Amino acid sequence: MDLLDTLTAKGLRGETPTREEALAVLATTDDELLDVVAAAGRVRRRWFGRRVKLNYLVNLKSGLCPEDCSYCSQRLGSKAEILKYTWLKPDQAAEAAKAGVSGGAKRVCLVASGRGPTDRDIDRVTDTVAAIKDADPAVEICACLGLLSDNQAERLKAAGVDAYNHNLNTSEGTYGDITTTHTYADRVDTVQKAHGAGLSACSGLIAGMGESDEDLVDVVFALRELGSDSVPVNFLIPFEGTPLAKEWNLSPQRCLRILAMVRFVNPDTEVRIAGGREVHLRSMQPLGLHLANSIFLGDYLTSEGQAGQTDLDMIADAGFEVEGMGESTLPRHRADIAAAATGGCGSGSAGGGCGTGAVSGEGEGESADAAVGGGCGTGGGCGPCGGHGHAVPAATVGAADDKDADRAADEVRTDLVRVRRRGAGTELAPNA
Repeated sequence: MDLLDTLTAKGLRGETPTREEALAVLATTDDELLDVVAAAGRVRRRWFGRRVKLNYLVNLKSGLCPEDCSYCSQRLGSKAEILKYTWLKPDQAAEAAKAGVSGGAKRVCLVASGRGPTDRDIDRVTDTVAAIKDADPAVEICACLGLLSDNQAERLKAAGVDAYNHNLNTSEGTYGDITTTHTYADRVDTVQKAHGAGLSACSGLIAGMGESDEDLVDVVFALRELGSDSVPVNFLIPFEGTPLAKEWNLSPQRCLRILAMVRFVNPDTEVRIAGGREVHLRSMQPLGLHLANSIFLGDYLTSEGQAGQTDLDMIADAGFEVEGMGESTLPRHRADIAAAATGGCGSGSAGGGCGTGAVSGEGEGESADAAVGGGCGTGGGCGPCGGHGHAVPAATVGAADDKDADRAADEVRTDLVRVRRRGAGTELAPNA
């Protein structure tokens, strides 16, 4: 297929495709799907080899968010029966983080629901970061606390935070349909504040909210332009008790096409499969590893993931390996750029930390062909919450042939969406 040959050649050179080419990826058929995965897989291996970075979520403060993001189980007015608790103490958070690091995670994502942190909240996070890094100085810390005020990003950087997550979630044109209590511009401003303070920018999207193909391409190109070092791709978890509980617009094939498109647009950027992979990719999760180089280990913020050991077995069975603490996540040229922007050492991970790995970013034979609101209730991606709004009409979804889109409008899949009842905020052992 000429399209895939063109996209592969561009990706191996680290070039960005056109919007038309990105849209064409989403329009491919199921008969072409394995060819799409193979093409995007070559690009993934060129820059990241067969390494998979593991990330672990710690929900520092769950529920009771004043923002009204339609997708979020922690939103204002949510009837989802999730865990609700105020700030974990630093030792509690450090204990939760330890479980993830012991399971192979090199990055711990500290998330708190709410519009944005107070100065006292920044103090709490500072103490928590110190407790985690006292136990393991090499671990990366990503904070996700919502909209940032002036100087807060600088304080987080000084406290030892390596990255900041704030997802754009959807296109600027449809953002008002999912959130009314803050704007798309507010989110862009926070990502820019984080980047400007020397934090590695982590920003991604949520697919499956009723958006069109054009919306997906718009937000992915916007993330590229923002300079995100890592792009988490969340697949909507339709929580019962939220406005989007009946939005089942995704199939495993649709999810793989979305991941491939994100990889082609961000050939040398960390692409992470975040919340919803177990719900929507299901038995096809291993194919997602050929497109993304990063996943969350175990459970998410308010929903359960598959068993942590199952994640590790899946990675090994698919022929991949867990990325080590000392290895650089980003390819050398991206790591050097990120380090220059953040004041790092150049060999560090994801632009923030100073890893000692000497990974060149050239994977398995591909180099010869070559001339990146409070806790997100989707269950992953560390994306701050936000809005009430209304879903974009399902008729606009560019996946009319997907089997899951034919579900009855009133069906709620409680068999696939499981609320987290263990780990942070409970007395039960975490899943890692």
